Amino acid sequence: MKFLLTGVAGFIGMHTAQRLLDHGHEVVGLDNLSDYYDPGLKRDRLERLQSSSGFCFYRQDIAAAEDMLKRVQVTRPDRVVHLAAQPGVRYSIEHPQPYISSNLVGFASILEACRHGGIEHLVYASSSSVYGNNARIPFSEHDAVDHPLSLYAATKRANELMAHSYSHLYGLPTTGLRFFTVYGPWGRPDMAPIKFARAITSGEVIQLYNRGHHRRDFTYIDDIVSGVVAVAEADLAVMLARRSAEPVRAGSDPAHGNENFRLYNIGNSQPEELMEFLSLLEQALGKEARYEMAEAQPGDVLETWADCSDLERDFSYRPSTPLAQGVEQFARWFRDYYG
Repeated sequence: MKFLLTGVAGFIGMHTAQRLLDHGHEVVGLDNLSDYYDPGLKRDRLERLQSSSGFCFYRQDIAAAEDMLKRVQVTRPDRVVHLAAQPGVRYSIEHPQPYISSNLVGFASILEACRHGGIEHLVYASSSSVYGNNARIPFSEHDAVDHPLSLYAATKRANELMAHSYSHLYGLPTTGLRFFTVYGPWGRPDMAPIKFARAITSGEVIQLYNRGHHRRDFTYIDDIVSGVVAVAEADLAVMLARRSAEPVRAGSDPAHGNENFRLYNIGNSQPEELMEFLSLLEQALGKEARYEMAEAQPGDVLETWADCSDLERDFSYRPSTPLAQGVEQFARWFRDYYG
């Protein structure tokens, strides 16, 4: 198949594109190469894809609706994997506008391009942030999520609702994936693994918010990509037949709604203490961290824990990378890349 993949120069985007190419598909990659973090890292990710004959790249802003529609009409992909977004919970508190432009206006452009471009299936990135401080553990797609703690989370929940309306009105099959704390080689420098690794190797002090008591469902990048690609490659007729055969729960189940719309958690289903992650990173880098305790910040979610039973049932999703192994592989890449 031919896939259009947005955010292809991003962390999850690059790995997903590589897996699709390895499976023999064509990938049309889009990215605006924003300077939210080092564009050099994004260009280095792209360089890993450029040697593949089935890959082509266009620098493009997804918020430009007419350009997005033209790109879909010209390249004629079968399916779209939409991973582009303005990321970052804390950044959204001080800088809301990029989230409106990229995550709301941009997603509307994607939906319109899919609607008018004859796209078979739209797979898009949501986030575990939509759960806020949900009291029910583990987090289930079937729970109501109406109280986001950050604008970033609110935009991701809005994406799910927008997708539901397009699935209902225009029959566009959509699948939203709520990612849980993805880590691994080529990760984002604004996320804890690289921030911690840089601080450890340079001897800087790490601020541990909520006094280090956060728990996260850390999920290694290879496991995440296996789930994304399984959904993206799924036989559409089989998938829709399975959905239509499920009990009708429209209006009462946030994860269902109609046969063209589904939401899935995609994580490791095993929350870990932040301090355990830090300890494993110290071991992998061979140096102790210096840190000090700080209070929780606005927008922080205290614990994440994914119930991935639906994704396992429908797509045989089973993450297999232990935290210690994933941290070691991340640390090896960090040493190689950053010297």
